[in-house]
Amino acid sequence: MGLKTSGSNLRVDGEALWADLMETARFGGTPKGGVKRLTLTAEDRQVRDWFVKTCEALGCTVSCDSMGNLFARRPGLDDSLPPITMGSHLDTQPTGGKFDGILGVLGGLAVLRALREAGHVTRHPIELINWTNEEGSRFTPPMMCSGVFAGIFTEQEVLDKRDRAGLRFGDALEAIGYRGGEVCGRHPIAAYFELHIEQGPILEAEELTIGAVAGVQGMRWYEVTVRGRDAHAGSTPMPLRHDALLASAHMIAALAEVARAHAPAVGTVGLIENHPNSNNVVPGETFFTVDIRHPEDGVVAAMEAAFQERFRAIAEAGGVDVEIVRIWDAPAVHFDPACVAMVADAAREAGFAPRSIVSGPGHDAAYVARVAPTAMIFVPCKDGLSHNEEESITQADAQAGANVLLGAILRADAAF
Repeated sequence: MGLKTSGSNLRVDGEALWADLMETARFGGTPKGGVKRLTLTAEDRQVRDWFVKTCEALGCTVSCDSMGNLFARRPGLDDSLPPITMGSHLDTQPTGGKFDGILGVLGGLAVLRALREAGHVTRHPIELINWTNEEGSRFTPPMMCSGVFAGIFTEQEVLDKRDRAGLRFGDALEAIGYRGGEVCGRHPIAAYFELHIEQGPILEAEELTIGAVAGVQGMRWYEVTVRGRDAHAGSTPMPLRHDALLASAHMIAALAEVARAHAPAVGTVGLIENHPNSNNVVPGETFFTVDIRHPEDGVVAAMEAAFQERFRAIAEAGGVDVEIVRIWDAPAVHFDPACVAMVADAAREAGFAPRSIVSGPGHDAAYVARVAPTAMIFVPCKDGLSHNEEESITQADAQAGANVLLGAILRADAAF
């Protein structure tokens, strides 16, 4: 592996990192320049195969656990020590961009490349992780497999999850060939760092490059079914209708009002299905999702009570029934102060002023934080836009984030 050298002058290869980002965007690339790489699809298998091949070419060994989480390991001076880890996810939204999630994986790859090229041997093993199904766009809820790792979900309940087409998670995992033998959650971790685009506008607006993420806001997801009665659109008078879609529209508007009343909360309906979905039939049933978020768990609970009360009142007034099922509850997370300080110190050493920030979106790091010291690094994205094919970052910011990740990893290697 070469002679051990000082880590203080190590830097990642920004050109190679950018080339990796562009190359992996081919797996599920869309005509609009984005990426559609849903979890456990053929495109997911392709990018995983690329990941394994690339990590092995850097001298790493790659293992896979029972949930398909991948671990690329670079040996340390003392391989009996638990690894210092970094990572994120390779899956995307249906209309995703080139950088969400994968920047953290490829930034970690850039760290491994920098260590190898410098001949630098760390005390701990260093591992790069790809977590399965962070997005939750095909199988819900999100972050399921880091959730199994952290003991939030059982392995069996995740394996039995089904997508909207009725396909089972466990069967899809087997089909792409990435169900490993190691029981999920038994893999040791000394510390974990995750590089990610901000997915919001703060860093760009303040003309800053690095966010030292202090935690993640609380969030809850729900599935809502509104049941009315199908009827002929031409012969059913307005006062006699039981219109599920009309009631749902009022509910969606009410959710937005609840979120505004609890600022800086957010409330979103991102998926809706209408039945029978015919132009001359009064809709008899709708299904939609609700996503609410706020940095304080008490406010999230208050929002839940408020929107449920509003929904039931709207249902009664419209002559329909409403069923609300909470499917995910992720309390607010506070990252390890020592790891956050390592990120901030690494940023300053690299010449950047770190900005303390709380993440609006959820990340695998939020679950890993329950079982290991954890922190995150944010870099800006253009206009704060993410979960969109037009998602964009600069090569300079990608390189800066990866260098801060490298600095944090070296600090953790010395501290733990």
